[in-house]
Amino acid sequence: MRWLRNRWRDAPDDGGADASERQRRSMVRDQLERRGVRDERVLECMASVRRELFVPGAAAFAYDDRALPIEAGQTISQPYIVARMTELLAIDDGDRVLEIGTGSGYQAAILAGLGARVLTIERHAELAAGATERLERLGVTGVEIRVGDGSVGAPEGAPWDGIIVTAAAPTLPEALRDQLAVGGRLVIPVGPKYQQDLVVVERRGERSWAQWSDGPVVFVPLVGEGGWQEGGR
Repeated sequence: MRWLRNRWRDAPDDGGADASERQRRSMVRDQLERRGVRDERVLECMASVRRELFVPGAAAFAYDDRALPIEAGQTISQPYIVARMTELLAIDDGDRVLEIGTGSGYQAAILAGLGARVLTIERHAELAAGATERLERLGVTGVEIRVGDGSVGAPEGAPWDGIIVTAAAPTLPEALRDQLAVGGRLVIPVGPKYQQDLVVVERRGERSWAQWSDGPVVFVPLVGEGGWQEGGR
């Protein structure tokens, strides 16, 4: 984590870096540790990445315990959910991770900070462009951003050590499950539009998967062939 921490401290500063660091430490203590996030690598990464740089127009609320709006009618998940999903993914340094739903690029920055090589797919071109510019400006490496239908995954790059989906599917997309490497995990919200279960799928063998729920969540819909169709169907 030394590289990421130094990179972010070298990022352009508006004079509020000290306050931002205090807010991050408070977020880790009050929102993450107190709610059961235990992975020290995840906690350190969440304490290092300046979340306010990923919430254009809402920087004053960056460390609130809630989701926030971003462009294209999408949201950035609350810090606890980002940390918990990352912890559930259980990735190691050098793992290849597929992210569905780039958004502002915050989750991809967290994954890269943990040493993952990330392919992230976003269906909104304006979000992909903004995330690309932001990650490049801040010196985050190891992340490739594509525009497309992430609900079908990226079979050309499979198998993936981890797949994380930041939007909710009506049912578990088998295409994503099948693209996991043996030992890899898929973390995805699954269920109706207004409340889902955070589902974890772990591939145990060539045709063997374990699956469990980590609890209720609410995400924006995953739109595409493997999710909700345009118009809400």
